[in-house]
Amino acid sequence: MTEIDANIDALVPAWLYLPDIAEMLDVEVTRVRQLVKEGQLIAVRRGENNALQVPAAFIQDGKVVKGLVGTLTLLRDDGFSDEEMLEWLFTADPTLPGTPAQALGENRGTEVKRRAQALAV
Repeated sequence: MTEIDANIDALVPAWLYLPDIAEMLDVEVTRVRQLVKEGQLIAVRRGENNALQVPAAFIQDGKVVKGLVGTLTLLRDDGFSDEEMLEWLFTADPTLPGTPAQALGENRGTEVKRRAQALAV
């Protein structure tokens, strides 16, 4: 949970505050904080209040996007920092097409995970 680089901040189209995520997931804010602590979500400090925020693309239909947790685990195992993971997830890949985050939201997680595994080689 660090302050975000301006270049990475510009890649992420929308952000959510932890209380908003808690409401969307129908859980307590403490549970959202636990998801961040466990590495199931990435939260960064940003904005005027320097408040923790999570990319909106990580939450869909009242759940954490399918395949996100596994992808984050693979990237973390590859030695990626939170900032590097965000940069990779939100940088357009013409061969996908779109960004890995968009592909996860479109239930194309297998391909995203395959690419994340290939980064370790």
